[in-house]
Amino acid sequence: MASIGRFHLFQPSPLLKPSAILSKHPLASPFFTTRTNDNSNLRHNIGGGGRKLSTTPPLRSNSEGSISSTQSSMSIVGDLLDYLNESWTQFHATAKRQLVAAGFHLLNENEEWKLKPGGRYFFTRNMSSLVAFAIGEKYSIGNGFHVIAAHTDSPCLKLKPKSASSKSGYLMVNVQTYGGGLWHTWFDRDLSLAGRVIVRADDGSFSHKLVKIKRPLLRVPTLAIHLDRTVNTDGFKPNLETQLIPLLAIQADKTAPELDDKISSSPLKDAHHQLLMKILSDELCCKVQDIASIELNVCDTQPSCLGGANDEFIFSGRLDNLASSFCALRGLIDSCASPEDLANEHSIRMVALFDNEEVGSDSYQGAGAPTMFEAMRRIIACLGEPPVGECGFARAIRHSFLVSADMAHGVHPNFMDKHEENHRPVLQKGLVIKHNANQRYATSGITSFLFKEVAKLHNLPIQEFVVRNDMGCGSTIGPILAAGVGIRTVDCGIPQLSMHSVREICGKEDIDIAYKHFMAFYRTFSSIDKRLKVDF
Repeated sequence: MASIGRFHLFQPSPLLKPSAILSKHPLASPFFTTRTNDNSNLRHNIGGGGRKLSTTPPLRSNSEGSISSTQSSMSIVGDLLDYLNESWTQFHATAKRQLVAAGFHLLNENEEWKLKPGGRYFFTRNMSSLVAFAIGEKYSIGNGFHVIAAHTDSPCLKLKPKSASSKSGYLMVNVQTYGGGLWHTWFDRDLSLAGRVIVRADDGSFSHKLVKIKRPLLRVPTLAIHLDRTVNTDGFKPNLETQLIPLLAIQADKTAPELDDKISSSPLKDAHHQLLMKILSDELCCKVQDIASIELNVCDTQPSCLGGANDEFIFSGRLDNLASSFCALRGLIDSCASPEDLANEHSIRMVALFDNEEVGSDSYQGAGAPTMFEAMRRIIACLGEPPVGECGFARAIRHSFLVSADMAHGVHPNFMDKHEENHRPVLQKGLVIKHNANQRYATSGITSFLFKEVAKLHNLPIQEFVVRNDMGCGSTIGPILAAGVGIRTVDCGIPQLSMHSVREICGKEDIDIAYKHFMAFYRTFSSIDKRLKVDF
């Protein structure tokens, strides 16, 4: 959830092994397998690789579309931890190769699409946003889209275009703050770098590669209390421009001659430290001089894991909003894992993951761009015979429903007064529907009712949140998308603590509840929606 305001709404126009590079058609990752509720191997350093993977087959629905008793005992928490540990950046979070492995066909926005009922498809934009969809076998023009939307970005530090600096004998890396982070939590953490790099090939072409440096590489040290005696009384208030600069290394007296020769021909020789460029080239298995451009986030290296006396918590960075993104993706994939899952579906199931939510969504890859709605138009045009007019799209939108999934504020036991007394979501009690009379959230009485009916039908818990009148309210992509073409929208989220910290907390059970709720939404929303008449 972004901590900044939204000032206007747009108008639409007519996962990876550590330190590896995404290949075109890599093997499936383990984090889309299904597990049982045995957590004995999920504790502590979950990223260590010693945990065994379950061979349980993908989830299935019964003939009525409800969640079976077998499914109710399944847990996706272990797979979420894998996903979090692999997805250090928004580029790694789009799960491209996992969708391919699950049978989804990769589309290109620049090319003509050929779609058919029963097909499963996806495309990425900027490698940081994604739209994936499954077309019901019985879909007809004018039927709706059932969408779960989330975002892939989180508050972090990003390298400046010219990051190299030196102070007092240290090599430093200049960074920008991205989003509304709790920046004091980034001090004294074992940090590293991940993101994407543009690499020049021998034939003069360029390739887009993802990179992740697993080992601790950077650190922002705090000032010793002996030199700042009033910090505990006056508060820790670092200057974000001059005091939030990570250390990279001790400045060497001189660099190796061979490295100087390589750097001298690099297009980035004056922008970044030679040592950093050498580390990146080693990670990418390329020449330093072939690195043409970099776009890197500073990332915390501590693995995501279970915690608490009963392993009831998930401790991790980027829960906001990768937890929602993963539950949405997993819900879509498992809701159409076999051909019979779409045999009686009259609608189109969709996931839309956007970048730049934390800074307002107004970007090429953000929810402020018409990406999702343009995809809907193209889908309808591809499926229509003869060609479909504008009324086909308009009817489809009227029948559509969007779930805006973004993490919610769980009540903090040490700061209970920050919540309205009758709306205090707690961890382990299910998804939270967010309400705001001033439309900071897109939920209405109708959309809230329909989403709660999905939960009621499947015996899933639900909670509600409204901000205090004397406090400001954050926002989500919900109002942006709802106003784009007038699609019915509910804002909801998994409750969490420490939102926008480098290390956040949520409840383990809430992940499985969200997954089941999203699965139930895909499989049963059509039948629920038919029973409610509005504007007739």
